[in-house]
Amino acid sequence: MVARFLTRLIDGQRVWAKPLGDFNRRWLSWIIDRTGSIKDFLHGRWLGHPLHSATTDIPIGALTVAIVLDVLNLRAAADVSLVIGILFMVLSAFSGAADYTDTDGTALLRATVHSTLMVLALILFVVSLALRSSDPADRAVPIVLSVAAYAVLLAGAYVGGDVAYVLGTMVNRHAFRAGKRDWAAIEIEGGELPDGVPVRAGAGATTLVLVRLGATIHAMDGRCAHAGGPLFEGPLVDGCIECPWHGSRFRVETGHVRRGPAVYDQPAYEVRQTEGGRWEARRRP
Repeated sequence: MVARFLTRLIDGQRVWAKPLGDFNRRWLSWIIDRTGSIKDFLHGRWLGHPLHSATTDIPIGALTVAIVLDVLNLRAAADVSLVIGILFMVLSAFSGAADYTDTDGTALLRATVHSTLMVLALILFVVSLALRSSDPADRAVPIVLSVAAYAVLLAGAYVGGDVAYVLGTMVNRHAFRAGKRDWAAIEIEGGELPDGVPVRAGAGATTLVLVRLGATIHAMDGRCAHAGGPLFEGPLVDGCIECPWHGSRFRVETGHVRRGPAVYDQPAYEVRQTEGGRWEARRRP
């Protein structure tokens, strides 16, 4: 099948993509992790949706229009569309870089292939635009460059789709785990629930993280919505549980995300004690 061939082709780039990805993530993290709220903005927490995937359609659409206008020999309109496409490619690259710094394993490898193709496409588009700027009588070379860049762009978009849809980067890990909202008995790991310390627990087939604050017990799904990190191994910081993998924070009372890279809230649970002294939990509506 074509899909299997393309997967083997992409993963075959490991020899250069892995070391390049490790290097890129280090220097990008050094820069982006110091931007604080800007990084959170680039992840898209304010939007409730990954910002990168929301911005990538704009340059692809504009550059598609540029190709069509070139074919129709509408020079000025084609050049304007090309400029718009290039500008939004650059803007989209910033949000993609923020997501890149919190990507690991196979997803990082494929994201490196994706970003390399996109940078190559961007360079070709910029060269094409530079050649057009002198308004040459014969535009064959810049148009050929744009078509070549567009082909590279589509290849990069395909690999980017793999990163999101095949490997689940920046998707909600709880999207398919709604489950029944019935009370289920809680089994606390270790049998104790110290004050102010996240503890792993189970409620049926669901892994929870419990936090007791005084007489109140708070519960949420124990796996981070961003990448499935074990929240029960993370610290309690300013009333939030911090994921030990990538640093996302969620309010203990509500599960609301307070810091990225996660852009989705954690499923929160109600907790009650039965007459027999057992604890039970059920997911909040």
